[in-house]
Amino acid sequence: MATGVLVVLFGEATKLSSVLTVESKEYEAVVEFGKATDSLDAQGKVTRAQELASGWLERPALGRALEVELLRELQLPPLVSAIKIGGERAYALARAGNAPELSPRDVHVHGLELLEVGERSVRVRLAVSKGYYVRAFARDLGAGLGVPAHLSSLRRLRSGAFALGEAVAFPPSADAPLLSLAAAVRRSLPLVEVNAEGALRIAQGKLIRPEDIQSVAPRATWDAESEHEAPLTAALQNGLVVALLAPSEIPNHFRVKRGIADPGSS
Repeated sequence: MATGVLVVLFGEATKLSSVLTVESKEYEAVVEFGKATDSLDAQGKVTRAQELASGWLERPALGRALEVELLRELQLPPLVSAIKIGGERAYALARAGNAPELSPRDVHVHGLELLEVGERSVRVRLAVSKGYYVRAFARDLGAGLGVPAHLSSLRRLRSGAFALGEAVAFPPSADAPLLSLAAAVRRSLPLVEVNAEGALRIAQGKLIRPEDIQSVAPRATWDAESEHEAPLTAALQNGLVVALLAPSEIPNHFRVKRGIADPGSS
């Protein structure tokens, strides 16, 4: 039911998971009206059904409901989700009959475009912040129209700086054009190129001083509003990633957040 872009990290690249997988995302989704499910998608158990008369979906009402979703700043996550409650996943608790009480989460919708309207469904394109559930969008859109609804199809078009057009099938073939660590961080993080002394200080876990830095490059951006300023900076030496750096309490200095042994291959 869900297809599209999934950022997969191998080897040393897994150290970047907290950076490369939490950016804003873009989806194409189909919401079907008339049925609600426990998981809020087509794979769940139907919890409510309602017959819909021909022509029930009026454009003015749909436009108002979509406008509410475009302006949404708080969203209640699905009970069937991977959110941890007291060390347990919400979906595990819900399926065991102990549905947890979840709190609304801060979200932001960067863009919402109506692509197609059917008799019982709509197809939309969404650009949203991290932590946003498109399944919850389907639930809330239905509520705005006064009918049960669920997500019947989902395709992720973009995850941060990584778009569907460059994705490869998984598992990748031996000759798949995978990105190197350096290529991934160049488009996702601000960069500093350190000299030999800087690389040594990184290996020793010492602060990186201005004199240890040869050059600075801003974060590369994609065609969407950045969710937030990247909290980390990637340090490179001779074109290879050697560390993730965080700001230090000392102005213009960095502390080593995590060392990386970039193999230099894709």
